[in-house]
Amino acid sequence: MADDHTHVQDFFAARAAGWDTRFPDDGPAYAAAVRELGLRPGGTVIDAGCGTGRALPSLRGAVGPGGTVIGADLTREMLDAALLAGREACGALLLTDVARLPLRTGTVDAVFAAGLLSHLPDPGQGLLELARVVRPGGRLALFHPIGRAALAARHGRRLSDDDLRAEPRLTPLLAATGWRLDAYTDEDSRFLALAVRTG
Repeated sequence: MADDHTHVQDFFAARAAGWDTRFPDDGPAYAAAVRELGLRPGGTVIDAGCGTGRALPSLRGAVGPGGTVIGADLTREMLDAALLAGREACGALLLTDVARLPLRTGTVDAVFAAGLLSHLPDPGQGLLELARVVRPGGRLALFHPIGRAALAARHGRRLSDDDLRAEPRLTPLLAATGWRLDAYTDEDSRFLALAVRTG
């Protein structure tokens, strides 16, 4: 795995054991975002940057027992926490860099990515790789359980127009990497950008 991920791994490794207890009320927001992704029974979905796997139960529910759910994360400690929570029953856990997925081209129906974009050293490369594995017409959900302004306030920052998730920045970034922004919601209670794989 690339050296430029070390700070991300260190950040999440130190927080993995208590991650779910820090955010105990996020479950309904994850479930609602998964519903909006529009998954179908029997589909294949990746939770990119799955962390402790909080979205995996909802993703499994959406694709059903005949579907495939993969939780991919760069940090072993986060996947260990997912195992301790029993979430491997909902999907396969894969220790990998989402910018270099060990999957064939065009074999995935959708990607769910909670909080991923800001942790990618090269967001464009990460979105290109997600586009590579998703079939044309497949979907991407970029999600966070609170909106941009609330997240900036939580971190003691002011909201910036330079934020990659700001609609004027996100739309062209998605377009340049094989996606078309289909819906955009940024409110205090959640952030959700839904995109469709072009081509």
